[in-house]
Amino acid sequence: MRTIPLAEAKNRLSSLIQYVESGEDVAITRRGQIVARLVPPDGLAKTARQEDVANIFRELRALSTGAHLEGDLKSIAREGLD
Repeated sequence: MRTIPLAEAKNRLSSLIQYVESGEDVAITRRGQIVARLVPPDGLAKTARQEDVANIFRELRALSTGAHLEGDLKSIAREGLD
């Protein structure tokens, strides 16, 4: 679930709706407490498993940004063990 402060949500409503249209829940906070949630209508909600997979891919994309590996996978793995 994406979390965003109310003041920021006011300025980014269109992009938040896009997240919801793609099946993601959005929590809106005031002083750190959730005060509202934007959720997709029935039939568009992602299952918990789909949400987990989406989060894993987001994390992988973030990790791979700017990472360049040289050499084959075996030599890289061996190097990591040393």
